[in-house]
Amino acid sequence: MTRFIIDGNAVYEIDEVCMQKRRKRMTEDKTKETDQKKEQEKEKSS
Repeated sequence: MTRFIIDGNAVYEIDEVCMQKRRKRMTEDKTKETDQKKEQEKEKSS
């Protein structure tokens, strides 16, 4: 599905499928970072 956004004289086309994939990838990246930080903290306290 495609969405059009009109902002003054500018028109943007948003690909919803692409945005869903991007959101999923960003969430996975944040989860990996959080897991790595937890591991580092665990190693420091050991």
